[in-house]
Amino acid sequence: MLVLTHFKGHTMGGFGGSNKNIGIGCADGRIGKGMIHTVEGSSNMWSIAEEELMERITESSKATVDHFGKQIAYINCLRNMSVSCDCEGVGAEPVVTPNIGILASTDILAIDQASVDLVFALGEDDRKALVERITTRHGLRQLTYMKEMGMGNDRYHLIDIDNDEITLADAVKDVVPFEG
Repeated sequence: MLVLTHFKGHTMGGFGGSNKNIGIGCADGRIGKGMIHTVEGSSNMWSIAEEELMERITESSKATVDHFGKQIAYINCLRNMSVSCDCEGVGAEPVVTPNIGILASTDILAIDQASVDLVFALGEDDRKALVERITTRHGLRQLTYMKEMGMGNDRYHLIDIDNDEITLADAVKDVVPFEG
């Protein structure tokens, strides 16, 4: 399985990385998605939020990760990142976060952790909107819960295909502010 993810903010999840992509995307239509988003017996389809939602998304994702085992790879595209999810359509907030690049990994936790770390490594003005969305929606719980669930490693090495291993600061040093 190849998981191709447009990394961005998300209204309920804080951010949408590979974990959210397969946790929600691979869940069965109404039943699976309902089990993730809704308190059992509730008529409010969106009654689960914050940390419990992050945990349910991660548990759903883990089922897919466990099924595919080592036969899964992840690509996160950190370009055109809005604080909004693609599911908001034309109502989505405009893109204000600079394009960072594209990451690839065979470790779901490492790729989502690196994606978040790269956003946090941006200058204050460039990261403000997306970092606020991630933190106010408890999105970082996705990462800590993936680690608790044994879904990967939060320690990683950034390898630039042109320049070998690089730091977070080096990875974002030439990023230019987004102009829409």
